[in-house]
Amino acid sequence: MSDPILQLRAISKSFGAVHVLYDVDFEARVGEVTALVGDNGAGKSTLVKCIGGTYTIDSGQYLFDGKPVAVHSPREASELGIEIVYQDLALCDNLDIVQNMFLGRENHKGVLLDEISMEKAAAGALESLSVRTVKSVRQRVSSLSGGQRQTVAIAKSVLWQSRVVLLDEPTAALGVAQTAQVLDLVRRLADQGIAVVLISHNMTDVLQVADKIAILYLGRMAAIVDRKDVNQQQLVELITTGTSTSVDLTQSSSSAATAGTV
Repeated sequence: MSDPILQLRAISKSFGAVHVLYDVDFEARVGEVTALVGDNGAGKSTLVKCIGGTYTIDSGQYLFDGKPVAVHSPREASELGIEIVYQDLALCDNLDIVQNMFLGRENHKGVLLDEISMEKAAAGALESLSVRTVKSVRQRVSSLSGGQRQTVAIAKSVLWQSRVVLLDEPTAALGVAQTAQVLDLVRRLADQGIAVVLISHNMTDVLQVADKIAILYLGRMAAIVDRKDVNQQQLVELITTGTSTSVDLTQSSSSAATAGTV
């Protein structure tokens, strides 16, 4: 098994008197999908924003490629190779696919935009993920379905050679067919050698595509388990109570804790 490309050790985060994360351990490995799950208020969004540099951690260690790093902004996270695809996708409806994928990072030839190289790169990113649902990279985003929009947002991470991609609820509000397409895309993303972190409330999606599942409970990492070791009922139990009598948690993160120790 490869070493984690992203590793957090004993991460804590507070907002004034409100303590949100308590000594959280987390890791993501190349070629794997790690699902991050937990009930509302468990701390998922805060943890993701700490990884992405929106929030600065109060204490603990942030390692990337085995080396301690300090991430104080989204730009610094991006420079490491970390891309976050938020639920709102941050796509501009009035721009086409190429313009969205290169927004703020356009190629230039002299003082003019290099439209040809950007078109080729955008098409190549979609092709590398075996995307067949997009007819033209010059389609306006406003004309795309929800699943196609997710495809464009995910393909951006391939275009910019991201090494860790965090996907925030990528199948929310999608139909059955579009959900299947996006989950297939998530799997292909990992198969390309990218460490994928999937944040989701949909247990069916998580169990279908994840290799490992990290469960947050009241700001603590309750467990990090292999997908093959849990079923849906056990996963729901871990999410709602922070523990399970039927799951071996001895191999979980050393920071795992139950409600009784919060």
